Amino acid sequence: MWQGVGVEFSARYVALGDSFTEGLGDSDPTRPNQVCGWADRVAEQLALAHPEQSWGYANLAIRGKKMSQILTEQIDTAVALQPTLVTIYAGINDILRPKVDIDAMLGRYSDGLAKLAATGARVLVFTGFDASTSKIFASIRGRTAIYNELLREVAQNHGAELVDYWRFREYNDWRLWGIDRMHMSTPGHINMANRVLEQLGETVRISMPELPPLPVRTTSETLKDNAAWTKEYVGPWVSRRLRGVSSGDNLSARWPTLRSPLA
Repeated sequence: MWQGVGVEFSARYVALGDSFTEGLGDSDPTRPNQVCGWADRVAEQLALAHPEQSWGYANLAIRGKKMSQILTEQIDTAVALQPTLVTIYAGINDILRPKVDIDAMLGRYSDGLAKLAATGARVLVFTGFDASTSKIFASIRGRTAIYNELLREVAQNHGAELVDYWRFREYNDWRLWGIDRMHMSTPGHINMANRVLEQLGETVRISMPELPPLPVRTTSETLKDNAAWTKEYVGPWVSRRLRGVSSGDNLSARWPTLRSPLA
């Protein structure tokens, strides 16, 4: 049993990764970094579903982090927390760069997963999303498919479970995506939480909010929307990458130490 500051936790869930796990797109002004996200929601449901256990939860994910940063900054911290459950999503920010050695990256990922698996924790890893419906991100579809295939083998080698985001076709519905079209919306995060709960074998599900009707847009309105989106979101995103900076450079992990997810 892991003992924190005056608290003992018999079950310990640690979430690692980038903006996907940090919770971008699921706004909550009451929480650190003003986001909630699927991982927080999973932790809460696990604690509610298993009151006989004392659940501790830490979320080490920070937006914009690449694979090497996640491995060097988060893995050892997670191991020190003696997790019983780990989720990790990493590598997509690397795939979005102009150049990436996917084989070398998955070699490093394998080493990191080995450390996590050695704790005895249940480890869940995610494939990358099939962005075939995005005119901007469809260009990385081939890279993501290669990454996913290599990840399947790495996960199998270390006894990690696969949350197969690539096959979640409901995310072709843009209502599950935020206004920036890069991160899931609140309904998207709730859906992902339910997908993870399903992978864990839990029967509980979070109620999905009613989705708004799909807007009917004329061609000129669509072109205008796309131009505004490119200026407000794509331009700054590309600029940060050209300058080698990240939106998460000055941020800290939201929940860096174990805490009750119901606190």
